[in-house]
Amino acid sequence: MTDANEWFLENHDHLRDLGITLESQREGYVRLSLPYDESLANPGTGVMQGGIVATLIDHGGGAAIRTTLENPRETTHASTELNVSYLRPATADLTAEATVVRSGRTRGVVRVDVTAETPKGVKEIAVGRVSLYLDRG
Repeated sequence: MTDANEWFLENHDHLRDLGITLESQREGYVRLSLPYDESLANPGTGVMQGGIVATLIDHGGGAAIRTTLENPRETTHASTELNVSYLRPATADLTAEATVVRSGRTRGVVRVDVTAETPKGVKEIAVGRVSLYLDRG
């Protein structure tokens, strides 16, 4: 396993400012969290802005793919496609579980499921897919 994901979060101001944290990781999988904050919500709604959820999904894709790379801090990788299906309003702390579907020589695909703990139990908030370019040299 690598410390590349911890390093990435520590050195990425935007993700750090949002409050995204790495909960766990293993090869091909990461679990991230993002605490609810009113400042991330659309004004007057109490619902997190969709771009915040998309950012969590995008970062989940990159973090998961890094767990499959031999040299994750040196291997260039970038999102080439981001798909988000919003299922429910995001009104609580979020958890993202990202699972690598494929990590090939030049392309990777990651599925990301975003959930929230609500008074009625864990609810699906969004489902995403991130396609990435990988430059393994």
